[in-house]
Amino acid sequence: MSAKVDPILTVADLDLMPDDDNRYELFEGEVFVSRAPGLPHQRVLTNLLILFELHLKEHPVAKVWPNPGVIFDNFNAAIPDIVFVSNEHIDAIASGEKVTGAPDLVIEIVSPGVENERRDRTVKRQAYSKFGVREYWVVDPYQQTIEVYRLEQGQLVLVTTLANNDELTTPLLPELTCLVSQVFEG
Repeated sequence: MSAKVDPILTVADLDLMPDDDNRYELFEGEVFVSRAPGLPHQRVLTNLLILFELHLKEHPVAKVWPNPGVIFDNFNAAIPDIVFVSNEHIDAIASGEKVTGAPDLVIEIVSPGVENERRDRTVKRQAYSKFGVREYWVVDPYQQTIEVYRLEQGQLVLVTTLANNDELTTPLLPELTCLVSQVFEG
């Protein structure tokens, strides 16, 4: 009796997935399916996008996109909630239809469920580490926390967990500051 082996899929296989409300992401050749996000998720996404867009109008050092396709290699492709690409990397990884390489910052907003949390905190963090994402935020709209991971010696390492009146900052945008509570308003 032999064990069942799931086939390893590629980015080309993602194009064959149904055109529905689900997100299809690929990590190490394995497909992960997520449903459309709920309203708490979308509220936080909107607040973060407004924060970034207002800041980048005054300090145009990067571009920010919600839900872009990001292709790391033939076996790894994601649809992060938000990606930030600095101007110094735009031409190299974000000049086409999708981002093709590691964004400087990736933000994932956690959806309810143990599997979603595991995927964001483990599977995606490992992939983003492997491909050199410099900073990774895991935003939890239910706990109202933001976990900040930074790349250290090839691994995204948790440097802080922010809540309520903590100040949200990033070395990628030294002038940007806001209270974490502002991310969860509304």
